[in-house]
Amino acid sequence: MPIDILMPALSPTMEQGKLAKWLKAEGDKIKAGDIIAEIETDKATMEVEAVDEGVLAKILIADGTENVAVNTPIAVIAADGEDVSAAASGAAKAEAPAPKAAEPEKAAEAPASPAPAAAPSVPAQAKTYDASSEFPAGAEVVSMTVREALRDAMAEEMRRDADVFVMGEEVAEYQGAYKVTQGLLQEFGARRVIDTPITEHGFAGIGVGAALTGLRPIVEFMTFNFAMQAIDQIINSAAKTLYMSGGQMGCPIVFRGPNGAAARVGAQHSHDYAAWYSNVPGLKVVMPYSASDAKGLLKSAIRDPNPIIFLENEILYGRSFDVPKGDDFTIPIGKAKVVRPGSDVTIVSFGIGMTYALGAAEVLAKEGIEAEVIDLRTIRPMDIETVIASVQKTNRCVAVEEGFPQSGITAEIGMKIMEAAFDYLDAPVARVTGKDVPMPYAANLEKLALPNIGEVVAAAKSVCYR
Repeated sequence: MPIDILMPALSPTMEQGKLAKWLKAEGDKIKAGDIIAEIETDKATMEVEAVDEGVLAKILIADGTENVAVNTPIAVIAADGEDVSAAASGAAKAEAPAPKAAEPEKAAEAPASPAPAAAPSVPAQAKTYDASSEFPAGAEVVSMTVREALRDAMAEEMRRDADVFVMGEEVAEYQGAYKVTQGLLQEFGARRVIDTPITEHGFAGIGVGAALTGLRPIVEFMTFNFAMQAIDQIINSAAKTLYMSGGQMGCPIVFRGPNGAAARVGAQHSHDYAAWYSNVPGLKVVMPYSASDAKGLLKSAIRDPNPIIFLENEILYGRSFDVPKGDDFTIPIGKAKVVRPGSDVTIVSFGIGMTYALGAAEVLAKEGIEAEVIDLRTIRPMDIETVIASVQKTNRCVAVEEGFPQSGITAEIGMKIMEAAFDYLDAPVARVTGKDVPMPYAANLEKLALPNIGEVVAAAKSVCYR
């Protein structure tokens, strides 16, 4: 029985394409795996492989034919031992006068052929979260540092709720190792601003216990590198108790402090733990860049009924940004922000990685490449829909982080894009990360171990084929 070769689909959304060229002629012997034709769309060119053996009895669609509908018969193969002229004659009688889009009913009746594996469904146009309404309408805007924004967030929430308190090393008498808690002891007293011994496992456990009884602790780590001592309290107690208690025991606690590289503090004080904590169900992980996001997200974190990992950055503490006045300014956890609109390539980052993303976007703009820059702000839950919406527009993506490449946040971003928007990509997702080595102490080597604007620019040009 003659075997029909059908017009293949290059993607789940392809409806028609161009039969660019036949690589076999009528009468040629065909073996499984032979390349017999080339198909083109506006995005790609694909070679058509034979899956059956026999003789190419009849070509139904000529070279160069445009708008050939998917699943339209384009040729007929006569099986071994079959009369080639009879197969060709039968195909000629069945041949349509001109190729046109197959109606659903007719497409379903087309002779069976080994079908390609079903591809993942491509979502409808994703929606971008609109962050423009986060600043209250008509609110006065002031410039403040990230350090001041974090302090104000804690002070406002401590005034609002008597159950909120701060604890950690040097948060009280010394006003905080980085002065983030400056003035809190004087306003709220030693009962709510508590200096702890140098024992992260101990005071983190006290904080978790307080949260399980209904209080709302803010536990400051002098650096998240020291939180390694408290990892059992954070993961096994704070993150898992709500689930293991059948929803009876919540843990409204915020673990906050500087995370990642600072400046020449060595490998043991420079680790970025975003990927570690984002791996844990039961935790929410927040990593802001600007002062307004730091304030709004910290206030939301303190009010949240779940344990929150709030990752700050020592280098960003002294940087100033615009922040709206008012003591009820919050930003929803789990929503990304389009910081800079663009149409040519999407650059996604978070935390201090935004300095490289925004710097690269300025350089690229001077060369005629308009980058859309997205600040994730929250790592878990990740607002991948805003990223997908951007990729559906730009068709390219570069993901940036200071953390290590293996099992990193950028790896997760790339995989989610591949799962949800592969058909929209015109180039593979590119990553720019910290180098896969412990952080060196020497200043010149530390600089080489971190990402930089030039690397992001190069990655963006690569995916734009420039």
